[in-house]
Formats: sequence, C-alpha cells, structure tokens
Amino acid sequence: MHRERLIARLIGRSQNPTAGGKRARRARCLPCSGPLLQRRLAAEAGSSGCSQRSTRAMTPTALSVLLALLPLTSTLQSQGTRRQSRMPEPTEPALRRLSHYLLAHYQKGTRPVRDWRTTTNVAIDLMVYAILSVDEKNQVLTTYIWYRQHWTDEFLRWDPARFDNLTQISLPVESIWMPDILINEFVDVGKSPHVPYVYVGQHGEVQNLKPIQVMTACSLDIYSFPFDVQNCSLTFTSWLYHIRDINLSLWRQPELIKFDRSVFMNQGEWELLYVLTHFQEFSVKSSDSYAEMKFYVVIRRRPLFYTVSLLLPSIFLMVMDIVGFYLPPNSGERVSFKITLLLGYSVFLIIVSDTLPATAVGTPLIGIYFVVCMALLVISLTETILIVRLVHKQDLQPHVPAWVKHLLLERATVLLCIRDRKKFSQTRTQSSDISRQVENTDSTAKLNHYGCEDPREFEAVGGMRPAPAFASQADGSLLMHGVLREITAIRRFLQKHEEFRDVACEWLQVGYVLDVLLFRAYLVAILAYTITLGTLWSLWRDA
Repeated sequence: MHRERLIARLIGRSQNPTAGGKRARRARCLPCSGPLLQRRLAAEAGSSGCSQRSTRAMTPTALSVLLALLPLTSTLQSQGTRRQSRMPEPTEPALRRLSHYLLAHYQKGTRPVRDWRTTTNVAIDLMVYAILSVDEKNQVLTTYIWYRQHWTDEFLRWDPARFDNLTQISLPVESIWMPDILINEFVDVGKSPHVPYVYVGQHGEVQNLKPIQVMTACSLDIYSFPFDVQNCSLTFTSWLYHIRDINLSLWRQPELIKFDRSVFMNQGEWELLYVLTHFQEFSVKSSDSYAEMKFYVVIRRRPLFYTVSLLLPSIFLMVMDIVGFYLPPNSGERVSFKITLLLGYSVFLIIVSDTLPATAVGTPLIGIYFVVCMALLVISLTETILIVRLVHKQDLQPHVPAWVKHLLLERATVLLCIRDRKKFSQTRTQSSDISRQVENTDSTAKLNHYGCEDPREFEAVGGMRPAPAFASQADGSLLMHGVLREITAIRRFLQKHEEFRDVACEWLQVGYVLDVLLFRAYLVAILAYTITLGTLWSLWRDA
C-alpha cells in the first residue's frame, strides 16, 4: 500500500512540475520495489497520455529521479525476499512424512530385495520367561518366551537429513513384509498378546520383538520323577521359503543364550538349567533344503514337595513295619499291627495317585517303589500269620519232626547267632525233671499213708505189729486199690500235660528261630531293594 502511494505521488509530480522537486526528494527516502515500480510507471504514463491527450512531457528532473530510484528499489526487494525465506513455514511432522515416504509405494507381497538372487538373512533370538505347565499325560510343554527377529528390508531406507535426523521409526506389522518363521512343535495357539508394530532403522533393519505363549509337543521322560530333567526343543523354520531365499542365524552368541536367566521367573515348580542352540538344514525327499534353528530348553523339577509328601511317609511306614517284628511271636497284636500298616499304606497310595504322572509310555521309578513297598508289607503280614499259627495252640500239635529240629534248632541257631537256645533247652528240661520228682514223692507218701505204717514206728513198739481183724483188712485193701487207681490216673494226666508242654515249648522255640530267620531275610530283601534303586538312579544320572 505504501509503495502504491509513492508511485501515485511520483506520477502526480511528473504531471505537476512545480511540486515535482519536493515530491522527488521525499520519494528518495521511501523504499519500493524496482520492477514493480517500472511497470506501474509505464502503465500510468500510458494511461495518462491517452486519457488527457496532453502534449505536456515529463520534465528532465522527474525522469532523473525515477531512474535513480530503480536500483534502490531492486535492492530493497531482494532484502525483503531474503527475510521472507528465513521465516519458518508450517510443515507436516517428520514421522508422518517418513511413514508416507516409506509406505507410499511399498509392496508387502514380495520379498524385500532388489535382486531376487539375494538371500534374506533372518537373525532370531529367544529368552525363556516362565515355564507355565508340563502335561506328562498329553506330552505338552507350555512356556512363555520373549521372541526377537531381525532382517534387512531394502525398500525401507531413507536419508535422516531429509526427515529431521530421524533414524528409527515404528511401522504397522500389516503394512510391511514379514518372514513366515514358525515353530514346528506347535500343537495349540496360546494366549499371546498382539504387538502391532515393528522397529525400522534408516538402513532397512527391521526388528520384530514380541512375547509368545508356546504350547509345544515334547517327549517327556518321567522315569526319574520327581528328580527328572526334561529337554524340549523349539524348532524355528520358514514354512515356505527355501534356504536360498531365507536363511536363519542367531542374534546373539550361543554362550550368551545358554545361561541367560535374566528374565526367567525362578519361583515355580520347574527350574531353567540352560538353553542350547543348533543350526541345521532340513530337506524332504531330496527336495530343496530349509533352514532350521533349534533351541533346546533344559529344565529340572524341584523335588522338595514330592519328597516330603510322597517319599518320607512311605519310608516311615516301612520303618514301622520293621519295628513290628520286635513284638512277641506268640502275641496276637502283631497281626493286627501289620494289618493296620497295610491298610494305612493303601489309603496313602490312593491319596497320592493323582500326584503321580500318568503316561502310556512308561512307569516312573517311584511308582515301582510304591508297588514293591506294598508287596513287602504283604510279605511281612504273611510271615507274621505263619509264625502266629506255629506258636498258637501248641497242645493240639504233634511233636516237632526231627529234620525240623536239626535244621532250625541246630543249624539255623548257629547261622543266626542265637545264644540263648541251650539255656532255654536246659531250663525246660530241669523244670520237667523237678515236676516229675515232686509227683513221684507225693504218690509215694500217699501209698505209705494208706498201705503200711512207718518202719520207725514199728521199731518203737518193740517190733510187734498189731494184728487187725479180718473184716478191717478186707475193707482197707479195697480202699487202697481205689486210691491207687486215682493216683495212677492223676499221674498219667500230669505226664500227658508235661508232654504237651514239652511239645508247646518245642514249637515255640521253632517259631522263635523261624521268626528271627524270616526277619533277617526281610531285612536282606529291603537292603537289596534299596541297593537296586540306588543303582538304577546312578545309571540314570550317568546317562
């Protein structure tokens, strides 16, 4: 607006010569643009000449002023243009411009290489976060891992100077090409969170980071439960592309992956030992090869819970069964005690049956241990019943056979180091002799009392015996014969009772020796069973 006023004044000064000098001097101090002023002056001059049709011409002073202002206006116009170029103009954010620049003509349906002979190298990495469950029956391992993969996309490159020095950007997964890397052992889709973006670097490096809940098939070996160590593999491979199109490698060194427990939750039933890696080429029926990267996840079960709840109660019951042998053989309490132990062990097995892993492939060693312990308890109860049967109601049993006496009372006592056998036999013989002497003395005294008088009394009266009457002699003889018969019956009964007692003592001694023999054999069986379990355990550990 100011420039237009200046031009109008100059044009008016050119038409009015008297005021031209003052206006020309005032116009020198006002800035205006050179080209615009020249065009405006030419237009005004033409229109003035045509409209007024005047013969008057511009004075030389006005023309000289106009010619002097032309360089000044050109300089002012260039400075104004320079100031306008320095002022910041509102533009689109660098992230949006870069995203539009990368995805405007991007084709995600083809492998991102400019030369189809170029192999896309995908570097993968794995970190175990948690062991969620181990299903021994279905042979399924559920883990939660942090998975990372990295490759180069030749169509996602840019110059950071053009985009406000931006060197990294996140792009949607659905908008770019992704390698079809899968896990061969997948049996079910877990509840994994969806990560919709990937990181892209200025040179085309694409980083895909995501957590995955992996449910994979694994050959679980439960032979050494609950001290088992499992080795499950996770095989990453491209399902479609051959090795000449997509090759696999490790993001980190194998040594760093092996003992990496930085993110592992170490408070569960399973403990992570290490993670091994192995690369191989896989082909089907001599066709093109595929690249495979295997991760072997080695885990170990923590056995403390199972030791306290399974092994210790079983060991305690077996110890109580051994202690039960110290009850007297002729006591009926031993049988009831053994039966109570057997019933308690049966209830214990019913309770722990849900805790033991069930598979159709094999039986864990602890299952065999429980079965053998149950069999030992049954054998112990059978041995107790046999001993009680031998020592119970001995008076109804015949004499001990000679070969049994020879084997058990002579040979077995020496083998078992039984020291009180002779003492027990001597005590039994002495008691039998004393009882016989007492019975003979009593019977003799009774006969002398009823049959004849004491010889010392006969000598005291001068050797003269009274002569009883005939009737009294007959009555006395009848009475004496009755008494003799009664005494004879009593003596026979006592002899029979002594014989039965001898038989009972013999069978009791046989039962005692046999009980010691079977108890020693039972201890040897338990010791052999323990050594066998230890050997199997050591062989498994060495394998």
